[in-house]
Order: sequence, then C-alpha cells, then structure tokens
Amino acid sequence: MTYKLWDLADDLKNSFEWVELSHEMSNDSPYWAGIPEGSVELSKTVFDWGNPMLECLIQTFKFPGQFGTHIDFPGHFVKGRELSESYSVENMLYPLCVVDVTDKVKEDVHYAVTRDDLLAYEEKYGKIPDGAFVALRTDWAKNWPDMNALSGIAEDGSENFPGWSLDALKFIYEERNAAANGHETLDTDASAEAAKAGDLACERYVLDQGKLQVEVLDNLDKVAPAGALILVMWPRFKGATGLPVRAVAITPKQ
Repeated sequence: MTYKLWDLADDLKNSFEWVELSHEMSNDSPYWAGIPEGSVELSKTVFDWGNPMLECLIQTFKFPGQFGTHIDFPGHFVKGRELSESYSVENMLYPLCVVDVTDKVKEDVHYAVTRDDLLAYEEKYGKIPDGAFVALRTDWAKNWPDMNALSGIAEDGSENFPGWSLDALKFIYEERNAAANGHETLDTDASAEAAKAGDLACERYVLDQGKLQVEVLDNLDKVAPAGALILVMWPRFKGATGLPVRAVAITPKQ
C-alpha cells in the first residue's frame, strides 16, 4: 500500500536540500535598541534535576516578539489590524523567490532594491508566482550577531544598511500578488529610504496591506533563486504583533 504524502516526504528529504534560514538565539543575541534592557532571559532554570517531586529539568523563556529571525503581523505597525491568531498553518508554506542584490550592496551599503531589479529577476527566472514569499538577499546575515554591524553604525553614529524600496514592494504586492516578503536586515526599509521618509514607510506599507514579513533571515546564499519552498513556523500565541520563527527552505540541490 502506498501513501502520497509519505512518498512526498521521502522525496523532499532525499532529493532536495533543507536549509536553515533562522539565526540561533541566546541571551547575547542582538535586538532593537528601543526594547527595554532585561527583555530577554532565555533558558532560565525553574525546576532542576534532583527535585524530589520529579526528576526533570524545566526552563522559562522571556523574549520580545521581534527577536532574532521573526515574523511581523499587521498589528505591529497598524493599530487595530490583524495579530497572530488571524493566520493559520496554511500561512506557513510558500513558493520562495530569492532576489540577489549582493553585488549592488557591495558598491552601495544603502542600496534599496528596485522594480527594475525585480523585472531583471523575472527575465532570468520567470514571473514571481501568485502567493510567493519574496526574499531579498544582501548577505547582511554575515554581520550576525554584531549589533553595530547589523545596524551599519558609522563613526557619526548613523545607521547604514540596505533593504527594500517602496516601489519594489508595491510591485510584488500590487502587480504580482505576493503573500509575504523577507530580508536579512533588522528593518524592511533601506536606511537611506527610512531617513528620507522619516519613518519605516516600507514596513508600514507591507503590514497595512495585511501581508506578512520575516526579518533577520539567514543563509539565503544557500538557496536557489527560484524553485524552492519556504516553511515559516511560529508558536500559537494569541494577540502577538510578532514572534520568533523557525524558517526553513527546501531547495533543489545545487
């Protein structure tokens, strides 16, 4: 007797590569400076070996929703909009498109991906499919876990890093009907775009569309630009504006 899903699982495990897209987190992992000190306390032992009640170990974990590789829900930036409970397990699997702008970032640390970059991607790999997860590869993940490097802190204290432009996001959502976007940086907006707008206008736009995004992705350089899948999994907490995720790419072997 054969079962389709069991055969599919076997094929996915043996014929494709599984790539970890989430950073490992610890008490020393960086997070946004606006989050109060003491907001992270991981792996605190609250029930230890040798307890006469039961021989086991129990820990507690305290962290902000926007910690490490994490997903943002619309209510994070738009008051009254959807929070974690509005999204189901069906929102955890997507076709994955990885748009590589690493060469441009090497020339300009403030580089913001453009509509033309996305059209060039499509000319090479085909149209971004309906419901896709579009990830921006900048190789910024190599700066983890140095907070100053992630923020691109210059001598004058300014932040300098690449990211999305509003035109590029409008293209993937309004012309291609993507479901979500992701990036390796701490913020959606390229720093120069945020400075120009005086706000994180790109992030606000994404979340105001009722879309999802995953920040601080890792290992996009190990994923095929097209033809891969992404699994984005988060714990089932109610009322969360964001949560750490375990993101995994299933990609053709290269």
